[in-house]
Amino acid sequence: RKNSDGSMQILAYAQEDSSTFIRKGVIFNLDKTAQSLTSIINRLEGELKNSIAKVYVGIGGQSLRTVRNVVSRDLEEEAIISEELVNAIGDENVAIPVVDMDILDVAPQEYKVGNNLQANPVGLVGSHIEGRFLNIVARSSVRKNLEHCFQQAKIDIADQLIAPLVTANAVLTESERRSGCALIDFGADTTTISVYKNNILRFLTVLPLGGNSITRDITTLQMEEEEAERLKKTYGDALYEEDESEEPATCKLEDESRTVELGKLNNIIEARAEEIIANVWNQIQISGYEDKLLAGIILTGGAANLKNLEEMLRRRSKIEKMRMAKLPRNTVHAPSNILKKDGSQNTLFGLLFEGNQNCCLIETAPQIPVTPATPRPEPEIHKTVDMFEDDQELKEQARLARLKKEEEEKEKLKEVETDLFCDFSEPMQETLREWLKYKAERRESYKPTGLKKLIAEVKGKLSLYQETAVISLIDECMANGWRGIIWDKLNKKGGFSNVRKSAQESPSGGTAEASKQKYGNYI
Repeated sequence: RKNSDGSMQILAYAQEDSSTFIRKGVIFNLDKTAQSLTSIINRLEGELKNSIAKVYVGIGGQSLRTVRNVVSRDLEEEAIISEELVNAIGDENVAIPVVDMDILDVAPQEYKVGNNLQANPVGLVGSHIEGRFLNIVARSSVRKNLEHCFQQAKIDIADQLIAPLVTANAVLTESERRSGCALIDFGADTTTISVYKNNILRFLTVLPLGGNSITRDITTLQMEEEEAERLKKTYGDALYEEDESEEPATCKLEDESRTVELGKLNNIIEARAEEIIANVWNQIQISGYEDKLLAGIILTGGAANLKNLEEMLRRRSKIEKMRMAKLPRNTVHAPSNILKKDGSQNTLFGLLFEGNQNCCLIETAPQIPVTPATPRPEPEIHKTVDMFEDDQELKEQARLARLKKEEEEKEKLKEVETDLFCDFSEPMQETLREWLKYKAERRESYKPTGLKKLIAEVKGKLSLYQETAVISLIDECMANGWRGIIWDKLNKKGGFSNVRKSAQESPSGGTAEASKQKYGNYI
């Protein structure tokens, strides 16, 4: 439960061992995952004494990474960059297919207009714009398997969030994001590296190495994983140094059946820790921001608690500024047996802080009749409470005001449409009306000024391309669910069929050959 001061109260907590059905953060046994989800929900509902309607889900795992992409547009002449154009560039970026991968989210970097880089180019004047994007991708099966498991467990998903992003929101300060920092989340099966600069995500990747890699190495000393994990946590040291003048230090196994030399134990730990740190630093170098991290490196995750791991990274990277994020920035109120102050729960808390919906199923109690004559209403089960449900007059006023506003906007647009559409053929008018209807359904209706800009743009394209090509492109944009009309696709589909083939009809007053040189091959 979120409090008004920004803190959070943990009302119920449950966890299950996922090693038998999730590996490297990826589900490989769907049935067992669904069973585990059902078990967790049942235990939480038992503690809450209430039902859970929906849940927030974090997406992570080995295949999660970022891919850079650039989308460019050449404008016919210098013009003001509109929001419509920026949205169309964004849609084109998402429309570019990535083999066997899904684009889960997009982190726009900057837009280049002329020689200037801008976070928001709307309103600038230029003849060329270049959108730079960082697409967060993962294997197509990751999301599909996740959704299948929750569907099988009959649990509704409130939202799917990128786990490394919510972790960063939970532990990083605005100053660190702005100045430049690397967030390294040392998990059990994976290590996630995120790089931020100027408040923008610049790089993200997940390594298939984590704390369990060290634990499995220790089992070569002939012991069970549970025992190896205990020894790692109790005696592990990434930079262990033994005093040669003294006898080798030893530690006993839990059943006291035998002893293990700390030197041998920590040689195994150090070797694997060095490999993980080397890979982490290599990824930071690949990001291209290794010399721009003014806020240094922030460590989190359960495996980051290994003694001297931070110092090992400091020596490797030569970056002195480091800190360990053991808790999120906002306060979390929870019993001491639930709240682990070791960074292992930061992603979990990040998901909770990111949520903005009430996930509890609210059951309203049966209403007690005021008088015997009043019929007793039926109990309303599984209904979300509306705080204005009894004020019917207020709700009716709001509804009428909304309808009136919608009607006024429709009338205004109709007048503009009538004036602007008169120059087009019937098929073109019909296509434009379909486009406006499509935008309205997406709740992206044009204002009169935006509509005039659209009509001017369409007229410009009709002077260069066949009407059928323009109509076909608009239909394609609607079919693919794109936010804007991607005019660049006209260049790829064919030439400038409206360019005059005679010297007299050439728009530039030159010959057909001159027109061909200016506009390219035409049909």
